[in-house]
Amino acid sequence: MWAVSVAIARKDMTLLLTRGNGLAQAILLGLLLIFVFSLAQGAGETLSPQGAATVFWMSSLFCQILLFNQLYALEEVNQSRIGLILLPGPVYGVWIAKTLAGLMLLIAGQLCFFPSVLVFLGQKVAGNPVHGLLGLLGCDIGICALGSLLGALSEGQTTRESLLSILLFPLITPLLLAAISIHTATLGGEGQDVVHWLSLVAAYDAMFCAVSCFLFSFLYTGDDAWPVFFCVLARLVWRLPPT
Repeated sequence: MWAVSVAIARKDMTLLLTRGNGLAQAILLGLLLIFVFSLAQGAGETLSPQGAATVFWMSSLFCQILLFNQLYALEEVNQSRIGLILLPGPVYGVWIAKTLAGLMLLIAGQLCFFPSVLVFLGQKVAGNPVHGLLGLLGCDIGICALGSLLGALSEGQTTRESLLSILLFPLITPLLLAAISIHTATLGGEGQDVVHWLSLVAAYDAMFCAVSCFLFSFLYTGDDAWPVFFCVLARLVWRLPPT
């Protein structure tokens, strides 16, 4: 299964990297958002570390939405989704492949976003960079796992871009708050309880990965999984401790 998933992920990454509207478009959108916020500052003003962390993660989320829309549109345009379903191995291997491809591409985009935040928004790394890297990787895994599941849910819809964003933002709000808090401490060196936020990120990653593995085969093969999807996800989210 893993060999098939890695092959699909390599294929998707190659297609998006060689297309002009692939990764480049997503990175340009994120950089544009950072640049617009830099223009909003007055002469001699510096954005707060919390504001800079928020801009960084909003750029990452917009980049992620574009990436997963394009990753799932590859099979929709070529009418080749049935070929992925018939591959040897469980159907959720396709979810693993899309998640891996989206994760690698998102990290590539963030390698452009983070230096831009430091330069254009006047920031510096004053906190523990190890916590920042752990938070970055953990939050990326969570939003890519859920983004891959919702990308399959919105596949074939004429309004899939808006559907993905409408479903994604409410579900990842706790994860987004944790990411902003971790990187606020990384940029500002403030004494926040980063370990608490990292544990919350790990809990959400485990939940999103488990739910995605369970529901992906229903969503991707076209079975009627809407009631199951919302019931399972709502129960898990409501049982988590408050942030």
